[in-house]
Amino acid sequence: MTAPTVRRRRLGLELKRLRENAKLTLEDVGNQSGLSASKISRIESATRGARTADVERLLGIYGVTDRDSDLAKFLLILARDGGKRGWWQTYDLSPVYADLIGLEADASSVNTFEPLLIPGLLQTAAYARAVIGAMSMTATDEEIAPLVEVRMARQSTLTQPQPLKLRAIIHEAALMARTPDPGVMRDQMQRLLDLAVYPHVGIQVLPLGAELNPGGGGGFTTLGFGQPGLDVVLLEHLDSSLYIEEPTEVERYAEAYERLTASALPFDESLSLIASRKGTSA
Repeated sequence: MTAPTVRRRRLGLELKRLRENAKLTLEDVGNQSGLSASKISRIESATRGARTADVERLLGIYGVTDRDSDLAKFLLILARDGGKRGWWQTYDLSPVYADLIGLEADASSVNTFEPLLIPGLLQTAAYARAVIGAMSMTATDEEIAPLVEVRMARQSTLTQPQPLKLRAIIHEAALMARTPDPGVMRDQMQRLLDLAVYPHVGIQVLPLGAELNPGGGGGFTTLGFGQPGLDVVLLEHLDSSLYIEEPTEVERYAEAYERLTASALPFDESLSLIASRKGTSA
């Protein structure tokens, strides 16, 4: 799935939700807007883009009359940028991975929990190379190299003028992983300490001795877009990934993340633990 489809999908999902909340059928909206029911259906299903003028017309029908509201501005941006190509589309990426990068580019916040790995947005190039090689099992150095480039490029979201707000909870087990070169983990621990200085980056460690918590179900990432109902949860596995977009289900993961936050070490203690792991990686 390419980046334009990511934006179209976010737009279509929200327009459909607004229509259903207004208790209007496709035919009702078609009669009021002058657009065909089939065109509205294709916009909602993301099989075609939408002009900003069409979106403005639909928002008026759905009762979103304040064009300066965060919701209206967000949806109009999605319509305007729906056809733009992202830098990552020059790489041969899996649809799910391209989807994730497109969502990150539009998101205002990311909350991630990783039980066994350092999150991609916080990885060094050497650590990323080791992880990608271990996960793929059969990839050659030539195949791994562009994937490392992409992972490093993704991190620009943390240093742009309006940076992504990142909260990461990392299980202590991820800090204890072994690599052929101990310097890889030492440098990775320093990378975490360096990034934690930024006010928009929060890193916590879930200690080995933590009580049972929702993290036992595995890692997950929530991408936030500044409006209720627009957030997305990503579940990643070895050979498959799943996006969760139903608001009630997304809310469960939001609650799980807050419980993980409470179970994890406070920020200062987390950084102290990371610094101690850096010393043992020498």
